[in-house]
Amino acid sequence: MVTRERPAGDVDYERQGRGYAALRRTEPRIAARVHAALGDARTVLDVGAGSGSYEPADRWVLAVEPSAAMRAQRPAGAAPALDATAEHLPFDDDAFDAAMAMVTIHQWPDVDRGLRELRRVSRGPVVVLTHDAPALRRFWLAEYFPDVVALDETRFPTIDHVVDVLAAAGGTVRVDVVPIPRDCVDGFGEAFWARPEAYLRAEVRGATSGFVLADQAAVQRGVERLAADLESGAWDRAHGHLREQDEYAGAMRLVVATP
Repeated sequence: MVTRERPAGDVDYERQGRGYAALRRTEPRIAARVHAALGDARTVLDVGAGSGSYEPADRWVLAVEPSAAMRAQRPAGAAPALDATAEHLPFDDDAFDAAMAMVTIHQWPDVDRGLRELRRVSRGPVVVLTHDAPALRRFWLAEYFPDVVALDETRFPTIDHVVDVLAAAGGTVRVDVVPIPRDCVDGFGEAFWARPEAYLRAEVRGATSGFVLADQAAVQRGVERLAADLESGAWDRAHGHLREQDEYAGAMRLVVATP
């Protein structure tokens, strides 16, 4: 397996990405929204594709993923994946019916250029799944891991900025709030909003880049405090009502640009 000398983004997925696919899986209810946003596209480019979550199985897909460790975790039968980056897509203009980027733009060194490249190679919709980082302040996790939330606010481009860049490239852009199911199978940062015990597990935290990049001493303090509040019942007294909700409208957003 040939790896890059330096990571393409702010997380070294050659080291941190092993085992990623076991926790970061396709959540069918979120996938349904993504696939609907792709419209009737028959050819789709997935940029920053990782292990292939959210790629539609009923269309022709080509993936772009700079990490060899992530490419190696793509399941048998998944779309072929090229070693390239969002900022330098090796394709002609309008080469695909649609382009998608799933929870990846916060990793790109040059977000604006990457978004413009998505628009350049797609003659149809550009579909971006991302997070509205300021909305994470409303999430109870910020009480225990404020450093993680503060870091993510510096890493995720604002939704307004994403909209502005895509709109400047031509067409119209809409933003949808994506509710997160209580039993979400994709283990991103907010996925366990009703299952706080999950955040005590190192492998769960290791599948979210904010936890990986944050000061580990601060993360450990948060783990200890959360564990104590779960044991004492303090967490349930403050947030236990969430365990009864079917879904949570948090920070996840679907940005869809159409020419």
